[in-house]
Amino acid sequence: MKKYFIGPALILSAGFAFSQTRDLGREYLDAWQRFYPSQALEQGMHTAIFEYEDRSPERIGEWLAFNREIIQRLSDTAFAYTRENRIDARLLLVQARSEADRWGKTAPHQHSLQLYTSLIVGAATPVLEARYLNKPEKAQLLCKRLRSVENLCEAATRSLTAVDRDDLDQSLRQLEKAADFYEKELPEAVAGPACHDFALRRRAVAAQIRDLVRYAETRLAPNAREASPILGRAEYARRLALYTDSDLTPEDLAAMALEEIKTARELMNKVSQEYLRLQYPGRSLPADVDTCVQLALADMEKDAPVSGEDYRNFWQELADAAVRFIEEHDIATLPEYQTLRIVSAPESAGPAARIGWVDSAPPFAPNPVTTLYLPSIPDTFPEQDRRDFWSSFNKPFNRMIVIHELFPGHYMQIKTSRETPHPVRMLFPYGVYIEGWATFCERVLLDAGWEKERPLTFLAHLRKRLENANRAYTSVQVHCNGWSQDQLMDFSVNTSRLAPQFAKSLWGRVTGSPMQVTSYFLGGRQFTDLLANEKARLGDRFVLRDFMDAVMREGPVPIDEFPAIFEAATPK
Repeated sequence: MKKYFIGPALILSAGFAFSQTRDLGREYLDAWQRFYPSQALEQGMHTAIFEYEDRSPERIGEWLAFNREIIQRLSDTAFAYTRENRIDARLLLVQARSEADRWGKTAPHQHSLQLYTSLIVGAATPVLEARYLNKPEKAQLLCKRLRSVENLCEAATRSLTAVDRDDLDQSLRQLEKAADFYEKELPEAVAGPACHDFALRRRAVAAQIRDLVRYAETRLAPNAREASPILGRAEYARRLALYTDSDLTPEDLAAMALEEIKTARELMNKVSQEYLRLQYPGRSLPADVDTCVQLALADMEKDAPVSGEDYRNFWQELADAAVRFIEEHDIATLPEYQTLRIVSAPESAGPAARIGWVDSAPPFAPNPVTTLYLPSIPDTFPEQDRRDFWSSFNKPFNRMIVIHELFPGHYMQIKTSRETPHPVRMLFPYGVYIEGWATFCERVLLDAGWEKERPLTFLAHLRKRLENANRAYTSVQVHCNGWSQDQLMDFSVNTSRLAPQFAKSLWGRVTGSPMQVTSYFLGGRQFTDLLANEKARLGDRFVLRDFMDAVMREGPVPIDEFPAIFEAATPK
């Protein structure tokens, strides 16, 4: 198997002490918070509410120069550091390169009106909703936010040169509503005497937003471009290298994913035939293997919830069962206190309500409650639509996916990594680790005997393995080889056997998050190889719980760092 060597080589010497590198991390985190105060607030840094984004050309130039300086210091400066410090330095380097690429090459401040619009629209809401601010503080902050909105309008007119049509149309609609909000709806009572001439100032802000609208309509609209979501091979390869911090090429990724698709299909064929023989002992199997698979999948989809309430209750039972299984089989150390809610996704979430998601507690939040939003569909939808929906989220699928989402997947991993003393890892996690870990956990628990009495649960896992590989494969095909949405749908349903519910949403994910969709397959593969290597290295001394705990405790670091981590932790 070909090996991909991840990360740049850093020259080691005694020139830069550990404390200095730690200070560099603190320096970067402080600078990041000042440049991205809204994101910092979302991460639980409450002091960030006292600042707001400045997207003037001068400020962006400063941020770009700062990141280039960080890259230079991390790439060219000699380091003498501990293993932990070296990993943090690597994550900082990946982050700084991503920021330099974004603002130096992609340059959204020059090509996206939405960059400014989203900040203009969202300026007041965090202040209005902050429960930890008193009325005078809110008043002062609202005054500052009004000035920030004016500055954003000015920055947009100074920097924007060309925009995409969709970006323009969406922004114009939002800006018109924002002007009305600031002029007519922003609560004047909140400001009070602490904000002088508040009514006059909010009208001035509304006028400036409308000036931006006129500028966009007269200067930007005539030259607006039709956007293509397709990156092209060169750009895709460049982003893949940045995202994975590796030399992995799109062609190698596609080949690996296609190999996994073939392997998972063969396993599905075998498991489906075995299931049918057991379930229908007096019946002859169809000669066509695909027909066998479809019959088994049909049985799987029949075992489905009937309503949102049924689904929620089933998930709560699943979560409890997963906790007991992990404890009884000594797979990992469970958190002492649970901070988990399980609810149905609200319809206001839009398309996300149909697939669900885990809303993890921000890494720096003082109240680290995680919410699992289950996929939902309104009871008012036609009966057939609801049946089709619930069949995609059938119970065998959920018996497998509870491992991925909760125990010991996303919820448990993130909860454990919150205790790391490395804030760099919490704020700038290695993306391939996140979905890779959750995907890997599915195989660990199934191998340990989870749901072994229900073969359809393992069939659901194999279908998920196919889906993960299909995401990576089709991401390459769409962006590098020009696949259309119809080609993606045909391959996903007929070759990779995706449920229609998931195949329908795949185009949006492949075009909107082309790198993230590869992480399920890439990360799962790397963790699987890591486990096999550790078992071979330690032999009878291998303990699964120690392996799982160590991976979660280290936090989301590049997976290829773990061999050295395990080697250092092994008694000589």
